[in-house]
Amino acid sequence: MESEAAQIPLWQQAWAWLEANKKQALWGGGAVLVVCVVVAFVVYQRSESQVAASEALSNVSVLQMISGAPVDPASAYLKVAMAYPNSGAGARALLFAAGTYFVDGKYAEAKAEFDRFIREHSDSPFLAEALLGVASCLDVQGKTDEAIAAYRDVVDHHPVDQVLPEARFALGRLYEAQGKPELARNMFEEVERSNPYGSLGSEAGMRLEELRLKYPNLAAPIAAPVGGPGAAPTLLSPSSPANTPSPAAPKAAAAAPGTNTAPLQPARK
Repeated sequence: MESEAAQIPLWQQAWAWLEANKKQALWGGGAVLVVCVVVAFVVYQRSESQVAASEALSNVSVLQMISGAPVDPASAYLKVAMAYPNSGAGARALLFAAGTYFVDGKYAEAKAEFDRFIREHSDSPFLAEALLGVASCLDVQGKTDEAIAAYRDVVDHHPVDQVLPEARFALGRLYEAQGKPELARNMFEEVERSNPYGSLGSEAGMRLEELRLKYPNLAAPIAAPVGGPGAAPTLLSPSSPANTPSPAAPKAAAAAPGTNTAPLQPARK
C-alpha cells in the first residue's frame, strides 16, 4: 500500500488532502488573503505618504521662488517635517529648516533642528550633514572646544562621506587658531590631497604655504645619506648643521700613503 501511495502524483495527493480538509483550507486561505490585503494597503499608504511629502516639500520651494509670496521658509519646512515625520521628504524638510535658520544667523535654532534630525533620523544618508551642521553652529558661536569635538566626530566616524573635506578644513582652521600648526598642517594636507582640483583644496594649499612660511620647521624633511656609500639615508631638516657645508672644509682630501699623486704625463709617441 505504501508503494502505491508513493506512486500517486503529488497534485492528486494535494487534491485528496484538500477534499478531506476543506474547512481548514478555507480558513487558512482566508487568513493568507487578509494578510496580503493588509500588506498591500500598508505599502500603498506608505507610497502615497511619500508622494504627498515630496509634493509638500516641492511646494515650499515653489513658494520661495514666487516674488512677494508671504512665506517663512523655516516654518514651512518644519510643517512638512511634522506632517510627514517618517518619510524621506519629511527628513529633508527638517534638514532644510535647520539650514535656513543657519543662513539667517539663528544659530541656536539651527542647532536645535540639527540635533533633532540626528535623534529622529539616525539612519539617514544625510546624517553626516546634520553632524557638520551642529559643529558649524558651535563654531560660529565661538564654542571652539565643542566645535572641534563635533568636527572630529564627522572625521572619525564618517571617513567616506562627501562632507569630510569641509570638516577637515574647519579642523585645520581651528587648530591653526589654537597655535597647533602640526595638527593644522595634517588637516590641510588631507583636504588638498582629497580635493586637488576643487576650491576647498586650493584654499587648503594656500593655508599650507602660509603655515610653512610662519613655521619653517614644518617644511618637509630632506633625505640625505649619512655614514658613507651604502649607508641608509637619514632624514635631516633643512636647518640641520649636517646639511650645511663648513667654510673651513678642505678642498681636497689627503692622499693615502703610497698613492701616486703626480700629475699624469702625456704619452710619448
